[in-house]
Amino acid sequence: MLQSIDENLWHAMHAFTANGLPITSRMTVVRLPGKRLLIHSPIPLNDTMRQQLSELGKVVFIVAPNLYHHLFLASFATAFSDATIHGPLNLHKKCPDIATIQRLPSGDFAEWLPDLEHFAFEGIPAGSESVWFHRPSATLIVTDLVQWMQGQLPWSTKTYAMLTGVHKHMAVPLTVRLLTRDRAAAARSAERLLRWPFKRVVFAHNTIIEIDAQARMRKALDVF
Repeated sequence: MLQSIDENLWHAMHAFTANGLPITSRMTVVRLPGKRLLIHSPIPLNDTMRQQLSELGKVVFIVAPNLYHHLFLASFATAFSDATIHGPLNLHKKCPDIATIQRLPSGDFAEWLPDLEHFAFEGIPAGSESVWFHRPSATLIVTDLVQWMQGQLPWSTKTYAMLTGVHKHMAVPLTVRLLTRDRAAAARSAERLLRWPFKRVVFAHNTIIEIDAQARMRKALDVF
């Protein structure tokens, strides 16, 4: 189930239905020095995936990168009880059965540096999304902030992609734009994100971009 993206970077996809919409969600696995694994945006855990993870290293960190990518957090929290679970402010209200959720630091965390950097994208409190940069592979990891729905899609998913502006190109979806409360803060965060020298973008939904990643992301974030 896990597939390699780059050295010390893997992903796995899960297809499901959210609010009646058939979608896919991507989990990204980062291996930090010391074979410590960080799980970004968990998907359902099964025996095959658990075995693959054990071969890669030890799951030490489990991260919900925003307030919406928590649906499969509990199974990982149970399976890897020694791992530290991080999520945005107020995530515990959505996951009352997980008592050990720690608030995700708003900026860089010493235990993940220098390989993995992150910060909280400001101005859109409804999602409370964090953005991530894996420096060794020059990979940017985003969740719902920016999307691009490519390929063959169910008609309802294609309609969603068209209506929200994420079907033909990389973009901040209309749903996220409507939730923006502080455009100046979002613009500052966008500028900060674009300072990372990324060459690849891993989206939580649908696709991975490896061509003109910087230019396409700059154009997408220009809405702020």
